Amino acid sequence: MTRPSAPTATWRPGMPGGDNLPSGPAGRPTPSRGDGHGPQAETPTVTIGSYPDYPSAQRVVDYLADNRFPVEHTAIVGTNLTLVETVLGRLTTGRAALLGAGTGAWFGLFIGLLFGIFTVGNWLAVILVGLVIGAIWGAVFGAVAHAMSGGQRDFTSASSLRAGQYAVIVEAHLADQARQLLDRMHLTPTGATAR
Repeated sequence: MTRPSAPTATWRPGMPGGDNLPSGPAGRPTPSRGDGHGPQAETPTVTIGSYPDYPSAQRVVDYLADNRFPVEHTAIVGTNLTLVETVLGRLTTGRAALLGAGTGAWFGLFIGLLFGIFTVGNWLAVILVGLVIGAIWGAVFGAVAHAMSGGQRDFTSASSLRAGQYAVIVEAHLADQARQLLDRMHLTPTGATAR
């Protein structure tokens, strides 16, 4: 015989204890404490400049830090994110075997080093055997995996996430101080708006 389960209280803003967020899949979220992880979520922020690339935004924050600005109240926010997959070349069974051999060789070298540490005799031979066996198995697995793909992905690629623009934001009460420092840097921030 099963008992009906008691209804559990659901989280709703405005309820007693509603200031606490419900737990999510990764556990209970913790509010920002101003511990060096950017501006606090509750604190109003101001964009002091927008830059076309990350090194420019990084240079601004570095300049602020060099001039004793409290950069723990600063964040660099990338906007207009784009996923870019750069195609590196055509992938044939031979190339897949070669890439697999390289990966297998590294793994074989690691295992050979582990066994070589505890070998009383010729430890160099143990390392070389591990390297060769790893390369052979890696080549076999690489070729088989490519053959089993049925030609669905006959190219290699590398993915990267790029932002179209990088904004430097600071807490609102520090915005004037940051702007004064940037004026001395002779760098004109664009798009300074409250957030």
